[in-house]
Amino acid sequence: MKKDGKDYYYKKAKKEKYRSRASYKLKQINAKYKLIKNGDKVLDLGAAPGGWTQVAREVVGSNGLVVAVDLQEIKSFENENIIILQGDFTEAKTLERIKDISQSYDVIISDASPKISGVWDIDHFRSIELCENVLKIAKEVLKPGGNLVVKVFQGSEIDNFIKKIRRSFKYVKVTKPKASRKKSSEVYVIGKGFGLS
Repeated sequence: MKKDGKDYYYKKAKKEKYRSRASYKLKQINAKYKLIKNGDKVLDLGAAPGGWTQVAREVVGSNGLVVAVDLQEIKSFENENIIILQGDFTEAKTLERIKDISQSYDVIISDASPKISGVWDIDHFRSIELCENVLKIAKEVLKPGGNLVVKVFQGSEIDNFIKKIRRSFKYVKVTKPKASRKKSSEVYVIGKGFGLS
C-alpha cells in the first residue's frame, strides 16, 4: 500500500485489515455486477499483496476456493481455501500449476499491473499484453457462463481488447469504481457469461 496518509481508502484498508486499498475496487465492482458468489472457484491473477484475494474469499465463503497467483511472494492467509501460487501467469508452466489445482473456475479476477515506466504508451501496451494473457487463461479454464474482471490502462489499443472480450462473453461493460484514483488511467473490463456470446 502506498503510504498515502490522506487517502480515504488507504486509511479504511488499514482500519479494516485489508492488504491494499484496491480491495474496495473489487468490493464496489462485485456489489454492482455480481461477478462472484458464494461457493465459487475464483482465480486471482496478479494477486499480490492479496487485497482482492481477501475480498474474493469473503464472498465465496468456506465452500468456495480462491487461487492467488503472482510473481511476488504473497504472505499466507489463515483460510485453508486460499491457495497461493508464486509464478508468472504469462508462462505456460504457471497455467499448468493452476490447472493442477482445478481444471475450471467460475470467475477470473485480475488487478495486475505492469512495471510502470512512466511512459504512457509503453505502460498501456504492457497493460494490454497482460490483459491478453488473462483472456488466454480464461479461454483455457473459465467455465461456460463464467465471469471475468480485468484491469487495463486506457490508450489506443483498449477498443481492440474490448472487441476480443465481446467475442467471448455475453455481457461486457467497462467501469471505473469509486475507489480508483481520479487521475489514474485504469479502467476495469467486466465480462459475464463466458462462451454464451
